[in-house]
Amino acid sequence: MNYKYHYQTEIGKIYIAENGNEINFVTFDKTKIPKEYKELETQNIKKCYNEIHEYLNARRKTFTININPSGTAFQKKVWKELIKIPYGNTVTYKDIAKSIGNEQACRAVGMANNKNPIAIIVPCHRVIGKNGDLTGYAGGLGIKKQLLDLEYSNKSLQTPNN
Repeated sequence: MNYKYHYQTEIGKIYIAENGNEINFVTFDKTKIPKEYKELETQNIKKCYNEIHEYLNARRKTFTININPSGTAFQKKVWKELIKIPYGNTVTYKDIAKSIGNEQACRAVGMANNKNPIAIIVPCHRVIGKNGDLTGYAGGLGIKKQLLDLEYSNKSLQTPNN
């Protein structure tokens, strides 16, 4: 069974959805979650929210929740690379393209970033333009800046959930 639930957070409303075992959506846009998902706060969704809440309050740097984002093989390859970006660091689209073995795929990496269905946990907010500019983010550039500022200011802090 597929379930969804929403929460008001420090950065606005987020929607979390699961496929019964794994989280497959964390989004700022409820329309990205299929309509057939039933509204229910499951233990898995609540655990995901709790980890995000800890992250937003500088008490968590890594996530333990099981995720399963739907996408193409290429998108999943990009998202796996995004998860490897350390807390408090940023990389460029070109860096990700190089890490997946296709330096010319910067645009495709950008499109995969744009389609990331699991915001925050799959940290597409850590990818910036080649000249250091903040570029598109599903939650808006203001939220992207908030997330990066949070990570930069807490990068050296030790948390119980490093």
